[in-house]
Amino acid sequence: MLASPQKVALFGATGTAGRGTATALRDAGHQVTALGRRDPQIAGVRFVPSGLDDSAALAAALAPMHPDAVISCLASRSGAPADAWAIDHAATLRVLQAAKSAGAPHFILLSAICVQKPRLAFQHAKLAAEAALIASGLTYSIVRPTAFFKSLSGQIDRLRAGKPYLMFGDGALTACKPISDMDLGRFITTCLNDPTRQNAILPIGGPGPALSPRDMGAALFDILGLEPKYRAVSPRVISTIAATLALSGKIIPPLAAKADLARIGHYYATESMLCWNADQGRYDADATPEYGTETLFDFYRALATGDAKLERGDHAVF
Repeated sequence: MLASPQKVALFGATGTAGRGTATALRDAGHQVTALGRRDPQIAGVRFVPSGLDDSAALAAALAPMHPDAVISCLASRSGAPADAWAIDHAATLRVLQAAKSAGAPHFILLSAICVQKPRLAFQHAKLAAEAALIASGLTYSIVRPTAFFKSLSGQIDRLRAGKPYLMFGDGALTACKPISDMDLGRFITTCLNDPTRQNAILPIGGPGPALSPRDMGAALFDILGLEPKYRAVSPRVISTIAATLALSGKIIPPLAAKADLARIGHYYATESMLCWNADQGRYDADATPEYGTETLFDFYRALATGDAKLERGDHAVF
């Protein structure tokens, strides 16, 4: 336990990353209050009901807590433009304004490593929120995690059903250093007291090495005790689908939203979740920081034995 625990207000505690953060904060001895529409029901974490639509109401909810830090783990569920600008930007900025009004000196923002090469609405929305935080005058920590376990685990039921592992190209087009929700939560917690993680943008991955989709597929087959069977899909298939849906969306609006999701899928199929070296024009696994002890393959083994459950986001790739 900490000698002087901090009072921390946490938004987004019902998401998987948010739950990991709430648990890590509690375990480190901090006084954690989760604010939102739903109670995350985490032992030792206080809950205060609060909407995200009114900065004044948010400030009124925060003020009595006298928080030492406010953490936002808010994230749009789908990544579609309307959802992204409503949550990743507008709601996040209302929380930021409320934190300033309540006198919180430190704001920690959960962002994403993919904002390095922004092509999608949610990436631009996150970058705009990052910029607002940096300009706010508050001490800031902007955490950009790589890939989440849940987003890389969706094919386990396919393989159990005897279907092949789907991968783009040869399965080595991209790579990442996945980080668990708990390790990410522990890293976010360290930002409270580590000066080197304040007024900083912090890319972070889990323990290496960097993994390609083919590496992940091979591990799944081995853990499940199945004969490897792969099916290669060209990323062009997704881009063609996205273009077709976008064109059809001009006539049938709901299809435009599906086009947005296809563009998200294409991005993840062709871009690595690692630090981008702009000078060399490549992703750099060695330059991508690592943290924690939990590996993706540990999670696969827990899924295989039923010791873990899979909760996937709306725009998970696999």
